[in-house]
Amino acid sequence: MEREPGAAGARRALGRRLEAVLASRSEANAVFDILAVLQSEDHEEIQEAVRTCSRLFGALLERGELFVGQLPSEEMVMIGSRGAMRKYKVWMRHRYHSCCSRLGELLGHPSFQVKELALGTLMKFVQLEGVHPLEKPKWEGNYLFPQDLFKLVVGGLLSPEEDQSLLLSQFREYLDHDDIRYHTMRAAVDTVARITGQHLEVPLTFWNNAFTLLSAVSLPRREPTASSFYVKRAELSDTWKVAHLKEHRKAFQAMWLNFLKHKLPLSLYKKVLVIVHDAILPQLAQPRLMIDFLTRACDLGGALSLLALNGLFILIHKHNLEYPDFYRKLYGLLDPSVFHVKYRARFFHLADLFLSSSPLPAYLVAAFAKRLARLALTAPPEALLMVLPFICNLLCRPPACRVLVHRPHGPELDADPYDAREEDPAQSRALESSLWELQALQRHYHPEVSKAASVINQALSVPEVSIAPLLELTAYEIFERDLKKKGREPVPLEYLPAQGLLGRPGDICAQHFTLS
Repeated sequence: MEREPGAAGARRALGRRLEAVLASRSEANAVFDILAVLQSEDHEEIQEAVRTCSRLFGALLERGELFVGQLPSEEMVMIGSRGAMRKYKVWMRHRYHSCCSRLGELLGHPSFQVKELALGTLMKFVQLEGVHPLEKPKWEGNYLFPQDLFKLVVGGLLSPEEDQSLLLSQFREYLDHDDIRYHTMRAAVDTVARITGQHLEVPLTFWNNAFTLLSAVSLPRREPTASSFYVKRAELSDTWKVAHLKEHRKAFQAMWLNFLKHKLPLSLYKKVLVIVHDAILPQLAQPRLMIDFLTRACDLGGALSLLALNGLFILIHKHNLEYPDFYRKLYGLLDPSVFHVKYRARFFHLADLFLSSSPLPAYLVAAFAKRLARLALTAPPEALLMVLPFICNLLCRPPACRVLVHRPHGPELDADPYDAREEDPAQSRALESSLWELQALQRHYHPEVSKAASVINQALSVPEVSIAPLLELTAYEIFERDLKKKGREPVPLEYLPAQGLLGRPGDICAQHFTLS
């Protein structure tokens, strides 16, 4: 093809070739010229070629000029004795296949405009192929969807080399359609299996792309009254799996379980665990199947263990999961660092939820109260103002725990029987101890901490104190709050009190002597 300089020249040349191919089958070889421009290094020329291919093959699909059925090799058809029309359709179907393959490659192009245009064109072809299938139905009413073409799209989105977060944000709009969402979940399973099978060490980029796509999939809470299909259908059949929410839940479950069975980077574990309780577990067909992933994450320690316990807590209380080590794991997370980590607020929010959800034995609550009180001795003021009400709330729950602050007939203790090194809260002997740490904190240098610790000197209130406003408290906020406090009345500077209005001159002078 004669190339005219610039994008405008390419547009005119491509336009002429397009008109020629659509007007006469004898000009079919001009398709090669159009496809050649897809290999250009100029971004604008590539975009013009993509638009031309969109119009060309879109028209051919609508006109039925692409071969339908199992595609034979090009060489076998050309040397055969079949009719010219069949040879033309097979030949053009191969060109269409070449075009789609190149568009799939362009999903990884450095230019976002090229990637976005390639994605839009491929999705247009998905829609047209759904309406004008290139495969023959196996029976009347058989559901047909261009799965191979769509797998090409999903494979391009889940690139091992390119960060596709922007392109995936564009793809999210298609996930509102039931058929696209269903086939995305199925194609994601195949793509993850293919990429993990090809790489001994899967690139982090792929995992991030996969998580971005998977987390964008959201199912309706109940069976919709009307289906929304991207590929328009004259009528829907009840025999189609794609039309039932139950089948979507199964596909959703398979997608996540096949993703989470792999050894993920720690950064990805955290991303998954943050959304697992709200966006994953409620939509699974069998939520209990997440137990392996959550217990594996629970053993990683730190913030990951806490987030995993949140998921396990939901399985225990909503799905009758037996996990006897739950509170032992939570107890093990209580160490001095818990007051200094950036997830402190989330930790105590969840710990409060775990320890207040159902009646717990007194020895267990006492162990948590004692462990927190011991850790409080070295905690910063902003953490103490939150953890002291937390401990008092624990004491209010089982009445038997109040012996930690008031044991009228108990023996005098020469040493604290509590074993801080014991990992099992049941064996820590917390109920035999007392919260002497709170009495020690009544002499804390910060007056608000001293006041908060003095609450145990009074009868504990039955309504618990909400710790929600204190979870995000910082040292800076405490400092700013102290600065804004109004001081007391001006301090008198005379060192001798006045004895009256009249007196000896020396006395008056002495009375009015001020420190200056």
